[in-house]
Amino acid sequence: MSDVVSRVIKYPEQLPVVADKARIQEAISAHQVIILAGETGSGKTTQLPKMLLEMGYAESGMIGHTQPRRLAARSVAQRIADELEEPLGKTVGFKIRFQDTASADTSIKLMTDGILLAEMQHDRLLRKYSAIIIDEAHERSLNIDFLLGVLRQLIDKRPDLKVIITSATIETERFSKHFADAPVIAVEGRTFPVETRYSPLQEGTDEGEQDVIQGICDAASSLVKEGPGDILVFLSGEREIRDTADALNDTFRELPQPIEIVPLYARLSASEQNRIFQPHSGRRIVLATNVAETSLTVPGIRYVIDPGTARISRYSYRTKVQRLPIEAISQASANQRAGRCGRVGPGICVRLYSEEDFLNRPEFTDPEILRTNLASVVLQMATLKLGDIRKFPFLQRPDERFITDGIRLLEELGAMQGAGRRQQPKLTAVGRSIGRMPVDPRLGRMLLAASELGCVRELLVITAALSIQDPRERPHDKQQKADELHKRFVDKDSDFLGYLNLWNYVQELQKELSGNQFRKRCKQELIHYLRVREWQDLYTQLRQSVREQGIRINEEPADYSSIHKALLTGLLSHIGNKDEKHQYLGARQSRFFIFPGSALFSAKPKWLIAAELVETSRLYGRYVAKIEPEWIEPAAEHLVKRNYHEPRFSKKLGAVVATEQVTLYGLLIVAGRRIQYGRIDPVESRRIFILEALVHGNLREALPFMKANKKLIESVRELEDKSRRRDILIDEEALFHAYDDVLPEDIYDERRLKRWWQNARKAEPQILCFSREQLMQQDANHVTAADYPDEWVQGRLRLPLTYVFEPNDIDDGVSVDIPLPVLNQIEPYGFDWQIPALREQLVVALIKSLPKNLRRNFVPAPNYAQAFLQAISSEEAGGELPLLQVLSTKLKRMTGVEVPADAWNLAAVPSHVQMNFRVLGEDGKVLARARKLKDLQQQLQPKLTETLKATAGDDIEREGLTDWNFGEAPKAVEKKTGRFAIKAFPALKDEGKSVAIRVFDSEADAERSHRQGLRKLVMLQIPSPVSYLRAKLPNKAKLALYFNPWGKVEALIEDCMLAAIDALIGDELPSNDEEFRALTNMIRSELNDKTLGIAEQVERCLLLSHQVQKLIKGKIPLTLVQSYNDVKAHLGRLVYPGFVSDFGVERLLDAERYLKALVQRAEKLPVDPNKDRIRSLQLEKLEQRWHELYKKVPKGDPVPVELADFRWYLEEFRVSTFAQQLGTAFPVSEQRLKQRLDEIEKLLRS
Repeated sequence: MSDVVSRVIKYPEQLPVVADKARIQEAISAHQVIILAGETGSGKTTQLPKMLLEMGYAESGMIGHTQPRRLAARSVAQRIADELEEPLGKTVGFKIRFQDTASADTSIKLMTDGILLAEMQHDRLLRKYSAIIIDEAHERSLNIDFLLGVLRQLIDKRPDLKVIITSATIETERFSKHFADAPVIAVEGRTFPVETRYSPLQEGTDEGEQDVIQGICDAASSLVKEGPGDILVFLSGEREIRDTADALNDTFRELPQPIEIVPLYARLSASEQNRIFQPHSGRRIVLATNVAETSLTVPGIRYVIDPGTARISRYSYRTKVQRLPIEAISQASANQRAGRCGRVGPGICVRLYSEEDFLNRPEFTDPEILRTNLASVVLQMATLKLGDIRKFPFLQRPDERFITDGIRLLEELGAMQGAGRRQQPKLTAVGRSIGRMPVDPRLGRMLLAASELGCVRELLVITAALSIQDPRERPHDKQQKADELHKRFVDKDSDFLGYLNLWNYVQELQKELSGNQFRKRCKQELIHYLRVREWQDLYTQLRQSVREQGIRINEEPADYSSIHKALLTGLLSHIGNKDEKHQYLGARQSRFFIFPGSALFSAKPKWLIAAELVETSRLYGRYVAKIEPEWIEPAAEHLVKRNYHEPRFSKKLGAVVATEQVTLYGLLIVAGRRIQYGRIDPVESRRIFILEALVHGNLREALPFMKANKKLIESVRELEDKSRRRDILIDEEALFHAYDDVLPEDIYDERRLKRWWQNARKAEPQILCFSREQLMQQDANHVTAADYPDEWVQGRLRLPLTYVFEPNDIDDGVSVDIPLPVLNQIEPYGFDWQIPALREQLVVALIKSLPKNLRRNFVPAPNYAQAFLQAISSEEAGGELPLLQVLSTKLKRMTGVEVPADAWNLAAVPSHVQMNFRVLGEDGKVLARARKLKDLQQQLQPKLTETLKATAGDDIEREGLTDWNFGEAPKAVEKKTGRFAIKAFPALKDEGKSVAIRVFDSEADAERSHRQGLRKLVMLQIPSPVSYLRAKLPNKAKLALYFNPWGKVEALIEDCMLAAIDALIGDELPSNDEEFRALTNMIRSELNDKTLGIAEQVERCLLLSHQVQKLIKGKIPLTLVQSYNDVKAHLGRLVYPGFVSDFGVERLLDAERYLKALVQRAEKLPVDPNKDRIRSLQLEKLEQRWHELYKKVPKGDPVPVELADFRWYLEEFRVSTFAQQLGTAFPVSEQRLKQRLDEIEKLLRS
């Protein structure tokens, strides 16, 4: 310390504080703490340290003197040194960020309040200081309030330390109470009176509420008439300043003496700020933000215009962002503004609001500690070990919500952990490292992450840049030029890399240019030189800080992802995800926009981070960069919330998995990801694993015990399906408990199960193998092989039966499984009887399906069903007679009531009691299923034919045959395949001009086609008999032949020839070429005569036909029209193209008789038409029913012989009805024909 006791210290007499020097020194001597209150300009800042120096306080330590701003610390130090008439750095020095002029001789040390706080990390009791002056305490910055709290604790431990708090005349009583009623020394400061005028903006005018800017212009116009002097106008921000400047320029444009409009705000370049303090001529209007309230004294001000608003930084605990809303200022701020115009002479302050409004405003502006995030304070307190922030002696205790948010931010950064209601958060290793860094906690976290990602050099540059004001200047009058000059630094994906580009450019520029040249170049390119120096100094300090912590600085450039992953660690609550409206959804459901000045404003990436979120007119993200969403989760591992949905067993993984959703502060960063659930919830995973993998058998590789258990379960389940009960096999819950009781608690996936089972089976080989008794709730002795057969036997075929008990399933009931190749061999008989166990249910259902008038004869139905089953023989049950036929017969025998065949309603019979037919392909899969066998046979006929062709052999089919040159006649092919013999039926087929060998699936179709094909093959070997017959037939016969339906005799002779060949072929068909030749030779020799004989028979038929046509020709009475039409239709059914070969030789005589009977009917018609009509109605009913039965034959099925032959019954009945004297081939009557139709209908139903 310097020797100051003998020094004579001079004081400027004009300063008000000098007049109170003795009173102040006396108070300092008498009290450890005093409060010195005085307005700006009273001299307290420069004279108080000199008083302490004079009193000898520099002998035992330094006099510490804090200032809120670096500029003030430097300028005050210089001022005091000048007054002491010695150079700066001797008795008086200063220490600010990156600059320290204090030396071993320094007695008075000026510094920012932040520097004093930083020194406390190494000197907690401030031992090197004998006195501390906290200047401008009324500003109540965060650091000032923190220092006041630290000093409140410290004075008890340092009773020798003098503490002087200086303030404007604001809240002095609060300061006094904070320091145990310390005395307050008031010093006058204002020299000239200030007149306050209230000029509230007008409301309710024709144009609406008066505009603020117009109010300023009106007030300025009034003040310029008051006299000389500059005008200071307070505004909320840069935009308001620009708009007001434009309006004022318009207002005063016509004045003879120009008025200079000058802006003043923090972002102005240094040269623009200095312009305020330079001498000037003429009147000036200064448009300033609240920076001019206390920070800067603007010279020459005689008038103040105060709209009464300012942008006040406020932290929102709800949105977690620092807002800058425009608010009404406090009374204290308003008085500070008014005081600006009383420095050089009497002043006038015009307030653009009412006096009532002023009086209703809060007395003081909220201190910063009540409106900012407290993360830095909490971290500093933890670093300095100052205890719980909630118990710290702040001048005003901060909002509990802000404290909580500060702690949460530190937890977000990983700097603290373990915070809870009753638990004090603890500083982590990360927190201790961040606390040693001279930057905001967010930035400190980024630097630590950079050490792991190899991008420390880049992050030093970026974090230093984020700690200062942007070095890129953008003056109002040079905005376009600035944008052009600075666009070279822009990175399309990241504003942060813009800083890095600027840094690299500046570094290269400095290497190339001298110091003076570099300053000039910065000015030319609108880069703020002093901010660049500050940036570089902070970079150096940060680099030293990280090196002290052993962090290595990378030499190679880092890539984009590494840099932004490091940035992300400090900005986890500043992530944004673009929505469909191009807004960004941020943390805690906040929404923000990219700041218009960002390089990414137009691009708008899907995901981004923002260095800060600031709310002005809307919430903006400033300094943003594109990120990838997959980077977020690793950085925020300690913060993310994980929700798990749909836990389920994965057969592929052999483990329980779930869909994981990951959110960070409500922001969805992983929408749906499959993860193994065992480590998350082992209890639930074990439950699902046992149920799905073991109970349901979904393990990828079934273990031996599972195979054994499955086989037993299937056998028991088959008993249930057969008996149509679900109470034999134990339920899933019981089976689950059977496994649960044996398996250890940590078995929740396949890998763990196998490992445990491999060891456990060594001691107990049958572990987890259950017995049949364990798997059954009750016995199933009622399920016998006789009642529930496993196979259906039909001839040599043994078809498997499958039982299903699932009422809504298509296969519910009993299914007979038919391999496709044997489908053609299955006959429908027997299946309608069902298996014995279901027969009673089937009969009951059939009885209940009857119409009510019949059903009531068989009540109760179960009793009649039982009686029926007792009455039938074993041969009848399941035999060839249809069940319905036997049932009708037995019921009639029991009750005397006849049940017509069409009374049974099979559609009302439950499907499970009707046999289900399933056709299986070669792979065992079901090709088709139906409850009617014929439906399946028809549906699969083409596929069956293809299968049979393959069975018979690819070379068996031939085509284009005109002679017997294929050896033996085609024979049925039978091939053994597995348990079944497959049958195919090759045969000849008439294909017009030639013959082919084709494969058929039924023997009947094959026989029919073979006979027609053989006839065609014969015809291709012999000459046509047409010429012969033309020569041999007498003229009368030839004339008769012209009455034929074809019109051409050749066609009729051809038909006669076909009939002749059919007759000559007979029943014995040739089986080889030799027999065919013999047959052909025989037919060749006999054909002409045979055909001639048939032609003579046909001659008689055609003459009779011609006779009938003559009888029904001409004008017909109306009463005979219907009968004549019936005659005409009947004639058409007897004589038509091809009738000769259709009737055949044997039936031609019958045809002649039928025609004779028709002639007699036509002759009798006019005599008694009513009698004919009555008789024809009998025939119509029978014929109509016959046609209805035809419709019941499934499409594609062959018509049963019985149904086709009923035609002859009808023909004989016509003879009996209309020409009885001609006789019939067999007895016929209406009753007999009805009975025959009943039999045919039963046949069709079977």
